[in-house]
Amino acid sequence: MASKNIAVLNALDTARTQRYHITAIVIAGMGFFTDAYDLFCISTVSKLLGRLYYYDPSTTKPGKLPHTINNLVVGVALFGTLTGQLVFGWLGDKLGRKKVYGVTLILMVLCAICSGLSFGFSAKAVIGTLCFFRFWLGFGIGGDYPLSATIMSEYANKKTRGRFVAAVFAMQGVGIIFAGLVSMVLSSIFLSNYEGPNFRTNHVLSTEPEADYVWRIVLMLGALPALLTYYWRMKMPETGRYTAIIEGNAKKAAIDMGRVLDIEIQEDHDKLSQFKASNNYPLISREFFQRHGLHLIGTMSTWFLLDIAFYSQNLTQKDIFPTMGLTNKDVNVSALREMFETSRAMFVVALLGTFPGYWFTVYFIESMGRFYIQLVGFFMMSVFMLIMGIKYDYLKNEEHKWIFAALYGLTFFFANFGPNSTTFVLPAELFPTRLRSTCHALSAASGKAGAMIGAFAVQSYTLDGNIKKIKHTMIFLAFTNMLGFCCTFLVTETKGRSLEEISGEDDGQNETQMTNKQQVTRQEASWEG
Repeated sequence: MASKNIAVLNALDTARTQRYHITAIVIAGMGFFTDAYDLFCISTVSKLLGRLYYYDPSTTKPGKLPHTINNLVVGVALFGTLTGQLVFGWLGDKLGRKKVYGVTLILMVLCAICSGLSFGFSAKAVIGTLCFFRFWLGFGIGGDYPLSATIMSEYANKKTRGRFVAAVFAMQGVGIIFAGLVSMVLSSIFLSNYEGPNFRTNHVLSTEPEADYVWRIVLMLGALPALLTYYWRMKMPETGRYTAIIEGNAKKAAIDMGRVLDIEIQEDHDKLSQFKASNNYPLISREFFQRHGLHLIGTMSTWFLLDIAFYSQNLTQKDIFPTMGLTNKDVNVSALREMFETSRAMFVVALLGTFPGYWFTVYFIESMGRFYIQLVGFFMMSVFMLIMGIKYDYLKNEEHKWIFAALYGLTFFFANFGPNSTTFVLPAELFPTRLRSTCHALSAASGKAGAMIGAFAVQSYTLDGNIKKIKHTMIFLAFTNMLGFCCTFLVTETKGRSLEEISGEDDGQNETQMTNKQQVTRQEASWEG
């Protein structure tokens, strides 16, 4: 293939795994750790916010966020994430991956800290401040999706590229675990010193005043891991593919990648100029649609359908846990005790169901391939959700709650040993260098559109713990997963091939390098055939 004749691309594709690859995984992965922690820790504190700011003495129930407020608190970061993905994805192709990589981190740090602040004491002021900063937190998080995936795919060699990109995304699982763990530990510490009576015993004192500090600390701690990696993120050089193919600076690409890989690389300026000229088509063009249109539809549709189910599960589990019997009814516990039990249940489900799936993908992605992992994942999620939906009346009983918990955990396992990982990997491989970040952003933004359906529409069916509505929700999510199974056939397998071979950039250069005689000879041969 043509890219094998270009020294810097060949060096990247064939480089042995080195310390720098591991460093890049950690740097990019810590961004995803922060992303997941910030997006999912809100589920551990949303019930606490309801008790603190929306208690109505005229009722006989603990305070609870109104449906619209709950959906806004949980889902506003998703709006920001979708917007950030589109903006930073486009900037990543226009300005360079590194130039905008630090901006996303600064946004995440500042907005995570500010999420724990309040401009006022009323419920309106607290929730308004929280939603404002969580939107911009999501905006920064959104930029991390296309940039981290693109940077890792362009640094990696072709034999382990899928494993490296999947390992970056697997840090999302660690972030989800820590969202539950940190909330559990902090609520436990405050419980040991300030635990109040349960709601039945005392309606007012069951909401501990000190609980107002807990949710703020949980949210603000999300800034810490991002802050710790800022220096190293700024030290990363621009990817060799962007410097060479987009900027056309063969010398700088050779120097940067030679330093990173600890080898000497030739410049190949003339070959890179030809390579760039042969792939200079815009996103909105007939040539792009002919080459990549179905792939883009495939990555966007599968991520959209997956996130409807994935975010519905993650964001609504706090409402399903009491129905499953994994946590006590709200009237039987204090505010901090309810947060502790919800966080503990989330932690256990994440540790046993969510976390292993990510790393199964890392281990098997280069042997099984992205395509089959995604197909199996969608299919198994459909099966388990359909069983839970149809048999919900049976499974919700006390004696069967652990069967329900196992099925619920298995859907998380196959989401992550399946489409939740592969929908992140594939858009980083299928598209040409000059449009890779943008196409990944479009795919990821499509996913966040699905996540918003989960947060604003699907979640509304589970907030009241209505058994009939939860059953219908599970069956609906099984259907969306089966649609994702079908849409997977629009993408192709990418394992073991260079990025230029997958995206067809090699073919374009081969065409331009053909002499007239070769083209005539090929045409005559086709006539004779």
